[in-house]
Amino acid sequence: MSVRDERPGQGSGATAYRSSAYPSLLPWQVRERRFPPARLGRRGLDPDEVYAYLDRVAGDMIALYAEITRNRQETLRVKTALRRWQSEQARLANGERR
Repeated sequence: MSVRDERPGQGSGATAYRSSAYPSLLPWQVRERRFPPARLGRRGLDPDEVYAYLDRVAGDMIALYAEITRNRQETLRVKTALRRWQSEQARLANGERR
């Protein structure tokens, strides 16, 4: 299970670029969302179609969060390599000055 798919209280600690007054929507919240049936005499949506659509949305969200995680890992790898290279260059420059 990815961090973004965790339920609150599982230590996800994930944040979104939104205020805390509007927390980000998580895939499990989409999947578990239930709608009340239409009132008598009113037309409503087919619950099976609604839930199938919500499952598709949740699946897309999971794929997007996984891609974000991969991108963040790659960014971290590149930053680490750059820091290592910069440190090596600084050591070489300091060694040449002595």
